[in-house]
Amino acid sequence: MPPDLKQIPPFNGKPFPGGHQRGSKTGPRIDVASVFLFFLTIIISFTKETNKQLSLTTQRALSAEAEKAQAELSFLKAQVNPHFLFNTLNNIYTLAVIKDANTAPSIMKLSNIMRYITDETRHDFVSLQQELDCVTDFIDLQKLRLTQKTTLLFELEGDFENKKIAPLILMAFIENVFKYGISNHNRNKLIIKIFSRQNSLILFCQNTLYPDKINTERSGIGLKNTQQRLNYLYKNRHILSVDNSNNLFTINLTIQL
Repeated sequence: MPPDLKQIPPFNGKPFPGGHQRGSKTGPRIDVASVFLFFLTIIISFTKETNKQLSLTTQRALSAEAEKAQAELSFLKAQVNPHFLFNTLNNIYTLAVIKDANTAPSIMKLSNIMRYITDETRHDFVSLQQELDCVTDFIDLQKLRLTQKTTLLFELEGDFENKKIAPLILMAFIENVFKYGISNHNRNKLIIKIFSRQNSLILFCQNTLYPDKINTERSGIGLKNTQQRLNYLYKNRHILSVDNSNNLFTINLTIQL
């Protein structure tokens, strides 16, 4: 054997340093930094979009609270003002003078309305029965000033238990019936009907149009503010129809509770 071959160490089955075994496979190398940046970008984008949606939701909630507070204040100013209190108390005084049996109940109804407006309307939603109790008390007090020239048709039909509604939503429309639908010189008819149908509530109001009263009296809560509350609180869950044809002002409101 040649002398130079003796210097080569025998093969022991292990690869030479730095070498690879025959047939071994190596996969593509993963760039950890790139993967980290990719996921970081996704997280930042998701966080920004979430914060944007949260901000919009907060703004809508604050706007709704402001509109609700404005509605409550407007109704309080429209009803609990010297003119309203004077008429109501004057009517109750007349009942007391003639010793009418309705004197005490009328005082209690006025107290109930004041309590409902100042206490219950602080909540976003109240019992439907509470709202209807306030509506009934309000209509009963309005009856005290009606003459024989005015015919009032007020109907409640259906099951109103265990249901919730935004406070003053119904009262806003009913208040306008008495504010604009009564004339001391002409015969007039006021219609107020409230129906409960499964998960829906239907309000129908109708009164004769007297344009001069709209121009001379304050609008109270007004339809615009009430429509804004409906659009926020019952978005895609209500249908409101307002018609003023044939010298009649008609409201048809359906709310999905």
